[in-house]
Amino acid sequence: MTTTLERPTAPEQRPVRVAGLLDPADDGHGMLRVRGGHPSPDDIQVSSALIRRLGLRKGDAVEGGCDRPRVLASVDRVNGRDPEDLRGRARFRDLTPVHPRERLRLETPRGGPAPRIVDLVSPVGKGQRGLIVAPPRTGKTVLLQQVAAAVATNHPEAHLMVVLLDERPEEVTDMRRSVRGEVYASTFDRPAREHIALAELAVERGRRLVEQGRDVVILLDSLTRLCRAHNNAARAGGRTLSGGVDAAALAGPKKLFGAARCAEEGGSLTILATALVETGSRADDFFFEELKGTGNMELRLDRSAAEARIFPAVDVARSGTRREELLFGEGELAAVRALRRALGTRDGQGALQVLLDRVRRTPDNAAFLRQVQPTVPGA
Repeated sequence: MTTTLERPTAPEQRPVRVAGLLDPADDGHGMLRVRGGHPSPDDIQVSSALIRRLGLRKGDAVEGGCDRPRVLASVDRVNGRDPEDLRGRARFRDLTPVHPRERLRLETPRGGPAPRIVDLVSPVGKGQRGLIVAPPRTGKTVLLQQVAAAVATNHPEAHLMVVLLDERPEEVTDMRRSVRGEVYASTFDRPAREHIALAELAVERGRRLVEQGRDVVILLDSLTRLCRAHNNAARAGGRTLSGGVDAAALAGPKKLFGAARCAEEGGSLTILATALVETGSRADDFFFEELKGTGNMELRLDRSAAEARIFPAVDVARSGTRREELLFGEGELAAVRALRRALGTRDGQGALQVLLDRVRRTPDNAAFLRQVQPTVPGA
């Protein structure tokens, strides 16, 4: 009798499920960033053929399977949908930008006075391109957390993202624990090019969702640090402007901030970005002067109010939103304008203190605005 020895067969390997953000390279292939948008040893390779076949784009959130180490073999979902559903999707650059017309209401029953004051003095619409202008130690981080909480509570339909650049690690931890949304963070020990790459990938993620008609809100802290990163990365003998700023340093931040818009076809990308002022840096002052005209909403924080421990330290007179009449109802608009006229007779801290006192005495902004015309002029 002849015995045949058979080679044992290896157990069949099932594809490993993976998910991440697509970051394509110039040569056509890409990497699936699986660790919060940062490059890592766990990233998954994506072939150029697969990218072309499915029409994948930078920032797409891809879910699929790997049948061999770190190579994507199949795609199950793209941005939460079947990849076949995305064939022929719109391109972000082809969408028609219009003025924001729908409010992102920040007032919540237990949200405190800060979101209510933002709603009154610089309302935020879906598709707003807003600057939060903040001197040091004026409470911008706490304000961002309150805005994030308000968006998550009042607008669960909106996709919330927080992008932290050149930040302290403990601040990143605090934000991740407090925000009900995606947090992308690059700490100060990372190189400038990683700050830039992370910010661009996060905004591309937002663009892809807008192409599907989604409303996206990005809180960026900070636009100034992004400008610094571009300036440091661009220093290679280029033309230097005031404050040691490279002439090419602002192109990237302007393009990124300019992505915020309300699309007439549906969907919106709201970006609220902090801008650092009074830091003692001429470069930071230059960045702000160049960027302040690109936004359509500005919320200014006041150092003197913060030093007097008045929070939120909002400079009421210097804060506002372009075309706010598109966001307020007719009655609201008249009351808000009456409020501004009344507060305009006071100095900055006095106006803020009166506003805070009146806000705290009323249960919500609707009740407050009903009282404005008869009570504020004599305040």
